[in-house]
Amino acid sequence: MLVCSVHHVGLKGPPCWSEVSTTISHLLSSSCVALRVTDCFTDCPERESSTMFTLAVLLLCTAALPSHCKKDVASGPRLDNGQLYKFGYRAEVLLDRAGGSGRSSAGYRITSDVSVHLVWRDPGSKDEQLIQLAISNVGVESAAHGSAKDNILQGSTAESLMGKGPLGALTRPFMVHLRNGKVKAFYAHRAEPATVKNLKRGLASLLQVQLNTGKVIENDVSGRCTVTYRAAQGQVRRTKLLDTCRTSETGFTTHSKVLGVSKKASCVTVFTLRDGFIESAEAEEVHVLAANARRSASAKVISRQSLRLVGRAAAPPEVAGEEVAGVVASVDANLAAVGVVAERVKSQCKGCPTLLEHWQANKDQFEPERLSKAMAPRSFLALIQVIRKAPKEEVLQVLRSASKTALPQVVDAVTSAQTPASLDAMLSFLNFTDSKGVVLQERFLYACGFASHPNQRMLQALLVSTSVCEHGSVRSSVLIGSKAVDIHKGKIGSSEIKESVVIIMGALVNKLCHKGGCNSPTVVQVKKMILEGPDSTEVEAEVQMFLLALKNSLLPEAIPIFTRYAESTVGAYCTVALSALQRYDVQLITPEESASEAFFPECTCAIQCTVNFCVQVKRMVNRIYHQNRRIYEKNVRAAAADVIMSSNPSYEHVRNVLLSIGNLPHEMNKYMVSKVQDILRFRLPASKVVRQVMKDMISHNYNRFAKVGSSSSYSGFMAKTADVCSTYSLDILYSGSGIMRRSNMNIYGASRGATLHGLQVAIEAQGLETLIAATPDEGEQDLESYAGMSALLFDVQLRPVTFFKGYSDLMSKIFSMSGEPMNVVKGLILLSDHSEVIHLQSGVKASAEFQGGLAIDISGGMEISLWYRESKTSVNNRGALVVTGNVTVDMDFARAGVEVSFETEASLDFITTVQFSEYPFLVCIQMDKATFPFREYLTTYRSVPSGRSAVSRKGRKQLVPGSEFPLHQENSNMCKKVFDSDW
Repeated sequence: MLVCSVHHVGLKGPPCWSEVSTTISHLLSSSCVALRVTDCFTDCPERESSTMFTLAVLLLCTAALPSHCKKDVASGPRLDNGQLYKFGYRAEVLLDRAGGSGRSSAGYRITSDVSVHLVWRDPGSKDEQLIQLAISNVGVESAAHGSAKDNILQGSTAESLMGKGPLGALTRPFMVHLRNGKVKAFYAHRAEPATVKNLKRGLASLLQVQLNTGKVIENDVSGRCTVTYRAAQGQVRRTKLLDTCRTSETGFTTHSKVLGVSKKASCVTVFTLRDGFIESAEAEEVHVLAANARRSASAKVISRQSLRLVGRAAAPPEVAGEEVAGVVASVDANLAAVGVVAERVKSQCKGCPTLLEHWQANKDQFEPERLSKAMAPRSFLALIQVIRKAPKEEVLQVLRSASKTALPQVVDAVTSAQTPASLDAMLSFLNFTDSKGVVLQERFLYACGFASHPNQRMLQALLVSTSVCEHGSVRSSVLIGSKAVDIHKGKIGSSEIKESVVIIMGALVNKLCHKGGCNSPTVVQVKKMILEGPDSTEVEAEVQMFLLALKNSLLPEAIPIFTRYAESTVGAYCTVALSALQRYDVQLITPEESASEAFFPECTCAIQCTVNFCVQVKRMVNRIYHQNRRIYEKNVRAAAADVIMSSNPSYEHVRNVLLSIGNLPHEMNKYMVSKVQDILRFRLPASKVVRQVMKDMISHNYNRFAKVGSSSSYSGFMAKTADVCSTYSLDILYSGSGIMRRSNMNIYGASRGATLHGLQVAIEAQGLETLIAATPDEGEQDLESYAGMSALLFDVQLRPVTFFKGYSDLMSKIFSMSGEPMNVVKGLILLSDHSEVIHLQSGVKASAEFQGGLAIDISGGMEISLWYRESKTSVNNRGALVVTGNVTVDMDFARAGVEVSFETEASLDFITTVQFSEYPFLVCIQMDKATFPFREYLTTYRSVPSGRSAVSRKGRKQLVPGSEFPLHQENSNMCKKVFDSDW
């Protein structure tokens, strides 16, 4: 062995630093095999007096050496020249429900022989090799444990399944360029089918291994992934971190985590080595996808690979050459570098119906009378899948052929498909200048607001440029293709649609910001419009419209606007602003953090929510509640109290709220007592501070907490499972005369640390005291008679509905009331939508689709009978829910899949009855859930191109008993009086 040393190359005497530098440069240019570092210091005078110098030179001498100066240690497996390695190879994929026994699984297995031999090796590096692989004796069989009658592959051969051409392509030799055990290039015939090349890539990826422990980034059939290696004697364990894999084929998922899908994946390969090469490789890859709302609705993909050395034989010798590309061309000129990452495979459905054919077969399920059944949302989800593959012309055909009653449901489906073709079809079909087409226009807008994964094009198509004209009307243009077309030539035919357009734009801004698109040109333009909107007009309805749009957007920059409008002299502005502030993350209106960092990190806030500004928000809501500057309506003060108690209140804030009880109007005293008791009973976040304050007898005493009245606040559990926790809250505030002032019902869902505001129905009434010759409360003497309802559904604020406005309108409605509730929202909603392509290490592609569809009908009404001196408000919720998860493996020659699903049909009614024939008024609140069915299904299916197929389906059904949700005891006592009285 040649030994190089500093001493040998003439390092003598000082100055050592310069001599060492020159010597190291000489060493780095030499072809030495080893370096005796101690000789670097032989004649250095400072050696004994400078330990730091010694260490520095030691590091320089060792760390800077090239790899060829080190001991010849293999980085990866090395093939021997003239040796043909014979392997047995098996790749299988299984689909099943997560936690399933395997008896209902579906899948297939590919077996073959594989021969490998060395074609070329870099003369300067034994770890740079070009190898050739050839697959032979291919077999395809079922990998499931089902019965023989379900084995559609029995008796089939690989040629009968795949066809002579694809099988010939699979058995055609291909090459892999390995450097240090890693795939640097993959060579195959470009004309081969993508499925065949992917199978070959899967085999090549299995050969990728390094012999030392460490973490690296590798390219293989799954994409660019981070991989860890653990090497032991004769064995290497490779773990691929699948959540790090990046490919060009991306999917999409739902905006809400509660309605989303959880994924869990692992991929481990164990190599056994002998004489420097692979003796066996065993790989197992598992993917589990589950709906967060119900974890039992889950699917599992298991992929296994096995490669075992069975013998050796003589092989052709190495090919001479200086570089890889030339060697490959000399062996087979048709081979080309096609990349090791899997390429897209276009699934071709033979014999599948067209969109129009599918619609004709299922159109009856979209009639209004069918919407209460689970088959409606199931058909809705199926139609969306077909629309996503259809061109614009076919979508327009369906829209034009649908009946008048089914058309609104078709609009829901087409808009929810969220493809460029479906969006263009909707914009071509709808006429926004037609004031008679409000139903279809609003269904389109609501479907945009509920979109599971909207993009900028939807926002552009909805509104490219929006401005407030001189007379206050909203003007917009939509984008069709690359051409901007003014759909209403300066105006929209309906004022309600004008409001809905802007309100829904706020919801789209919120979703796009969460996806990281807050600074995109379209979003920036719309943000500017809605942020400037409230101050750009003096029309009350339009100011409220912009505030509702900002409420949907949840932009941190809107907090100063809400803070200003919360103290407005217009009660409607106050309630919208305060309810919007309550929707923000609590950190945005508390002094701990800044707004921009806590919510949308990529958004640049117009006004940073600094500690001082957050304090201003707190001070503002306290000013409103305590009426420090002026008198406010009771419902505004109640909304301010809700913000205070839900935003990490301080000890002093809570103490001041409790001290105010007793000095408030009669019914508001009772409301605040009920609110505090609900916080304690339900252990809401403020309960800890409230308990501390209540230790003080000045704040907590009988005089304050014995207030009587009809107002109330109550929270409870609707459902509490391991998967999701659903809660409800019901707040009702009455005026001093006993007429309902505000009713607010909320339903929340929580799962995996995320919360979804599933439903909010708020009914407000004012100025009704003249009906019973009562005296209005302080600050409410001049209020116009009004009653209306506002709904928030799945975190999207909808356009409010007005029952009546003005005394004349009130009287006409009283005498014309039919008792039928007014529709708030009705239609089909795509709740959850998750799609992804899983490129397994074996080269097989799995497609996963999870969707949730809801058929919903929310209506509300208000009846007033002067004859019977009774009023009744009702909110009726009807819905049918279907959630499906479908995972399919389609290899052209064999197709297998598993579908998990659950469905239910439910109703929830909220009724408030007030009898004002005597004082105090009798008030009864009812919240009823009817008995409803719950069904779960597991379906597995297999098919081959010849037409043979097998489907197995299992189900489980149960009835969930109905119930009346509990409220406070005083309400129960009152309901007995209302319904037991003799009228």
